[in-house]
Amino acid sequence: MRTLAYGSWPSPIDAALAAAHDGHPEFAGFVGDEAWWTEPRPAEGGRRILVRRRADGTQESVLPAPWNVRSRVIEYGGQPWAGEMRPEGPFVVFVNFADQRLYAYEPGAEPRPLTPVSHVGDGLRWVDPRLHPDRGEVWCVMEEFTGDGPTDVRRVAVAVPLDGSAARDRDAVRELAEERHRFVTGPRLSPDGGQAAWLAWDHPRMPWDGTELILADVAEDGTLHSPRVVAGGPEESIAQAEWAADGSLLYAGDRTGWWNLYRLGRETPVCTREEEFGGPLWKIGYRWFAPLPSGLVAVVHGRGATRLGILDPETGEVVDAAGPWTEFTPTLAVHGSRVLGVGASPRSAYEVVELDFRTGRARVVGAVHDDPVDPAYYPEPQIRTFTGPAGREIHAHVYPPHHPDQVAPGDELPPYVVWAHGGPTGRAPLVLDLEIAYFTSRGIGVAEVNYGGSAGHGREYRNRLREQWGVVDVEDCAAVAVALAEEGTADRRRLAVRGGSAGGWTSAASLTATDVYACGTILYPILDLTSWGSGETHDFESQYLESLIGPLAEVPGRYVERSPAEHADRITAPFLLLQGLDDPICPPAQCERFLSRMAGRNVPHAYIAFEGEGHGFRRAETMVRALEAELSLYAQVFGLNPPGIPTLELLK
Repeated sequence: MRTLAYGSWPSPIDAALAAAHDGHPEFAGFVGDEAWWTEPRPAEGGRRILVRRRADGTQESVLPAPWNVRSRVIEYGGQPWAGEMRPEGPFVVFVNFADQRLYAYEPGAEPRPLTPVSHVGDGLRWVDPRLHPDRGEVWCVMEEFTGDGPTDVRRVAVAVPLDGSAARDRDAVRELAEERHRFVTGPRLSPDGGQAAWLAWDHPRMPWDGTELILADVAEDGTLHSPRVVAGGPEESIAQAEWAADGSLLYAGDRTGWWNLYRLGRETPVCTREEEFGGPLWKIGYRWFAPLPSGLVAVVHGRGATRLGILDPETGEVVDAAGPWTEFTPTLAVHGSRVLGVGASPRSAYEVVELDFRTGRARVVGAVHDDPVDPAYYPEPQIRTFTGPAGREIHAHVYPPHHPDQVAPGDELPPYVVWAHGGPTGRAPLVLDLEIAYFTSRGIGVAEVNYGGSAGHGREYRNRLREQWGVVDVEDCAAVAVALAEEGTADRRRLAVRGGSAGGWTSAASLTATDVYACGTILYPILDLTSWGSGETHDFESQYLESLIGPLAEVPGRYVERSPAEHADRITAPFLLLQGLDDPICPPAQCERFLSRMAGRNVPHAYIAFEGEGHGFRRAETMVRALEAELSLYAQVFGLNPPGIPTLELLK
């Protein structure tokens, strides 16, 4: 065992390795007996591929480069593909990222377009497809821009002909129902074909604030008529709805303060627990539950973490799958007795997991975790609950520095970086993340804070951020940082804050509002609330600040007071600002205005903007440069000596 100062430990987890393992499988489903899903490819320009697992266990990438299976509806996308098995082989429809058209694919042939191109604004986009071969259609959500502005848009459930007749004819896309709501999910057809159900909501609500479950009758011509609200409302969020095999409609609603599972027509949950059976609907087509033909229901559920289980809706009993996975994503599919999900743990990255509920056996069938380095270099996380202002609980995951062959001098305390997750209505899962290991294996601790407003702990915890964004999140992160220092876990003089998107906001706001941190890393952030809340972002979140800050027309001063861009004069700590130049959610203009106000202030900083990157970095070369720059910032500010890291030039 060698003794070296924190931050100077040699590590086999370099930035290239962390970048190569960024992202995880999503949107798993069955095509006949076969399991299919999407996977990221950072080394291939950040595209997402569609993976097929044949019945014999062999796997293949279905579409070669440059095909990229990813939707841009509401910019965060959602379910981008659907498929069925025909006698001649699989038939799949998918959204291609580059042009956002819906394509049909059959092995041995080039994908053929099903939808047209529109040159109005950002064109036409599609998400959440469901195949209806008996009708010769795929039902999905269409997002159609009607002008050049980001909010000149409408969304409606549509039927797209599978014969390709709409590829050049917008009029051949059949709208299923009258346009009534700003946001909708794809319609789910009842087993007898007589009814359809979907979710809808309108500005200024976000889907975790309040949604409506809509039920409509299906006419003989395939249109949906007599739509009526059967559950949900302004203060109840319905996260998902699905038909059971017996024709009953199941949905996840949070009227109890937790997303519990209900059967339409019954007032009480089928399983009453103070835990979540749903979550924030950031992507259209997320699935936290999937009814099985037997009447049982596969569920992703938990409190502060998620497990895969089988729920008996008659008894309310849940039996969880045995295995090492402690976190599952909201993607579920069923076929017979088989359940497909995506799970991970603090010692393994996300894998595609198949559970046979009859035998109780769970196994990995795709994206198999393979340790790229000795697991001895992985961090050993701690699940912690801290006390914040007014005695409120703050949930966090603490990752102390960890190395199998290195220790620090006995009188030295380690530097720590507080990570603020995005959203802000989201959470940090407790799973293996090589970006975290990149720092901990070098002797830098990480604390992921699920600050007030985070998901996973019920509606009351989420609501702590109502009109308090920039206050509660900043206070909670600071409280965790100070507590770690006061208990002797972290060096009080060597604390940093870091986050992306809404986490970038929290990082920047923390540097303007507190003196806790010696430096900060700010990734693709929100910096100017007034501009962001009055047209400088996309439609989905264009009125998010109404709940996070308050109505702009009523409290304009609050928008100014909390914006880091308005208080650049308060920042004295060095910082690194990272931004994608093609970001429609947090545009680079925010960074540019912020930096112009920092001019002449003699605060060391660096700004790196990346061509071809949007909201969240996807390309391997981008992630490598970003990670190495971040580590160099900490090295210069904290007095560390990490070997082999290019020096980041800090300007004043």
